[in-house]
Amino acid sequence: MANRKLGRTADHRKALLKNQVTEVILHGQITTTEQKAKEVKSLVDSLMALACKEKDNFEKVEVTKSKAKVDENGNKVTETVTSKNGNKYSKVVRVEVKETVQKDKPSRLAARRTLMRNLNKVKDAKGNNIDLPAKMFNELAPKYAKNNGGYTRIIKLGKRRGDAAEEVILQLV
Repeated sequence: MANRKLGRTADHRKALLKNQVTEVILHGQITTTEQKAKEVKSLVDSLMALACKEKDNFEKVEVTKSKAKVDENGNKVTETVTSKNGNKYSKVVRVEVKETVQKDKPSRLAARRTLMRNLNKVKDAKGNNIDLPAKMFNELAPKYAKNNGGYTRIIKLGKRRGDAAEEVILQLV
């Protein structure tokens, strides 16, 4: 995964790089040391190239789904049903709905799995999952589709106080 050892064991180094790649994709930039930034830059650039290559590789498919019927207030509609042994219970009324969804072609599915393998799962402030591969395919890839590489840049900030490590900002262009 990486060439530089960054003074860490292999599993710690992989976790560190995965965290930093996730933060760059999620927030657009991070502040880190120069050596870490150089490693993260190559990983982010390769993932962005993969997302740009596969962004339009899907097909629209019509599927039938069974959903709970809802009233005007958004509550589920129920009906009272009697079981074989005479007990009464409430049952949610279901409706068949046809929807058009995007279905990934095999190469895009492989790309999505590669992205998921190299990015951490992230939640927003409300606790909902953020789909980073979808963000890369739908938001970032169209923005960078015209670029042929060079999706990130490193801006030097100077030496860090304390250990004098060279600090940089790694950001998406």
